[in-house]
Amino acid sequence: MVVIRDICAIVLACSMAACGASSFTQPETREPTTVAQFDQWMAELSNWGRWGPDDELGAANLMTAAKRREAAALVRTGTTVSLAHDMITEEAADAREPYVLQMTVNPEGQNSGDRIDLYFHGVTFSHLDGLCHVFYKDKIFNGFDFQEIVTEDGCSRMDTTAMKDGLVTRGILIDMPRLKGVPYLEPGTKLYREDIEAWEEQAGVTVGSGDALLLRTGRWAYRAEHGPAREMAGWDASVIPFLAERDIALLGADSVHEAPDSVPGLGVNPIHRFAIVARGMNLLDNLDLEAVAETAARLNRWEFMLVVAPLRVPGGTGSPVNPIAIF
Repeated sequence: MVVIRDICAIVLACSMAACGASSFTQPETREPTTVAQFDQWMAELSNWGRWGPDDELGAANLMTAAKRREAAALVRTGTTVSLAHDMITEEAADAREPYVLQMTVNPEGQNSGDRIDLYFHGVTFSHLDGLCHVFYKDKIFNGFDFQEIVTEDGCSRMDTTAMKDGLVTRGILIDMPRLKGVPYLEPGTKLYREDIEAWEEQAGVTVGSGDALLLRTGRWAYRAEHGPAREMAGWDASVIPFLAERDIALLGADSVHEAPDSVPGLGVNPIHRFAIVARGMNLLDNLDLEAVAETAARLNRWEFMLVVAPLRVPGGTGSPVNPIAIF
């Protein structure tokens, strides 16, 4: 058994090397972002007012007609790949409220149906975060007071219907396990700006204005081998200026984006608050990027047309989604 494991490790290492995996390493320790620095970024790197005082789309405004045409021009083979994970039906460390299928079977009418009652936010299901989903210091995007916008009746502004025409842009896959020559990142691993830049150099892509940045940590590959884990790899808060400098329109990950405790004492998820509240940027959480990573590696293409079509839910804070990459 030891010999088999050793052979598998050699095969994996050779496979990664053949695909151009890097020996890139990052500093093991560095000073964490402080709450004061985070608050400064929230103020100085904000998109509030950029598209007018009544804007409800935020960074989705960067997905212009020209940007969508640019994305469509990337379609060469017509290959389509789902970026969503199957809904988890068993309770686990990363599935406190699993999906329960409620079936109705009607022999007389010769039909069947099912009911969906799902809390999709959290660390379990592939979903899109809307701009009224999270607040910071009682404010949502564009400076609105959340108490005036978000009630038990739903969101009166920036709800899911604001995205009824879909989100279509160029998607760029950032495959961190491939960069580091491993099948997956260990839970808790922090990723930094230099990780993105190293991947851009290796993959020959550059993240730019209006793009969707999609991070693969290998979360589902880790889960398949080790079982469910609540803690995940993700971004360190120090990537926040990068997100603003590159003017990214949409942020996605196979995790919940941020690594644990990257802003000690903050008490909330820093990437979520900065992206949604300050930048007006929707997030795609808990994607499954294993299949698209395999396709991208086979085609040696790390950019593609991305199509996201959320449900039209009046007052909604987001939506379960099945984003599609088209190569």
